[in-house]
Amino acid sequence: MGNITVQTNVNADIQKVWDYYTSPEHITQWNYANDSWHCPKVQNDVKVGGRFTARMEAKDASEGFYFGGKYIEVIYRQKMSYVMDDNRHVLVEFINNGNNIDIIVMFDSDNENSSEIQKKGWQSILNNFKKYTESN
Repeated sequence: MGNITVQTNVNADIQKVWDYYTSPEHITQWNYANDSWHCPKVQNDVKVGGRFTARMEAKDASEGFYFGGKYIEVIYRQKMSYVMDDNRHVLVEFINNGNNIDIIVMFDSDNENSSEIQKKGWQSILNNFKKYTESN
C-alpha cells in the first residue's frame, strides 16, 4: 500500500467549503465518482472519535457499498484525518487563500485496485465537490 494525493482549488470562502464538505445534505450532492452512481445517505459526526458513513451505490441499484470510518483529528476549517473501516488513513487539508481554498486529500491505497484507478476515482469525487460548491 502506498500513499495517493489528489487536490483541487475551490473558488469559495473557507466556511462554505467546510460546510459543504462536512454536512450530510451537501455530501449527498457530490460524493460519487461518476454520474451513474450517487450517494443517497450520509451520516457525519465531525469530531475526534466521531464516525461517518456514506452509502455509495449505482443509480440502477445493481451494486453499492458503505464507506465509513472514524475521525482521529479535526481542526475546524483547517484539516481532518480519519481511519477508514478497512484501517487505511486519510488526511484532508484545507488551505485558505481568501476566496480560494486548496483542498489536498492524501490517502492510503488499497490492495484491490491500481493506484491509477484509485487516484482517478478520488479525484473525480473532489472535482464533483468543486463543481457543486462553486455552482451553489
